[in-house]
Amino acid sequence: MDTLSYKTISVNKETAKKEWVVIDASGQVVGRLCSKVAKLLRGKYKPSFTPHVDCGDNVIIINASKVVFSGKKETEKLYTRYTGYPGGQRFDTPAKLRLKKDGVERIIRHAVKGMLPKGPLGRHILDNLYVYEGTEHKHEAQKPKAIDINQYK
Repeated sequence: MDTLSYKTISVNKETAKKEWVVIDASGQVVGRLCSKVAKLLRGKYKPSFTPHVDCGDNVIIINASKVVFSGKKETEKLYTRYTGYPGGQRFDTPAKLRLKKDGVERIIRHAVKGMLPKGPLGRHILDNLYVYEGTEHKHEAQKPKAIDINQYK
């Protein structure tokens, strides 16, 4: 047996085959959707996955305003932010965030960010996520392929 034919192939930035995918988020539960999106962004579904390289896909989420929370999270979950001033801690529920501009995008980005690696790699991977509240997006030139997120585990 020739051992040279069994080399482990490590993907780098130049050899990573990144694709553009569109996900319709209508009726999807936020946490379940975001865990699958985080795996797509990271590249975990690819056979050439390399942990220290951005080898995942570029993900476009459309109809983000139609995502749902399970249970009572819509009114009882709290998102905390800090203004930078003393006593400047602010709390929002998902119901309040939906009313604000880019509120739904902040909900989804917050969930996906928590599921990615912490540090420079995770911040770089999060830049490959594009969230739109409606059905229109500006990435038609990349010819994204629509996928059914329910077929992934």
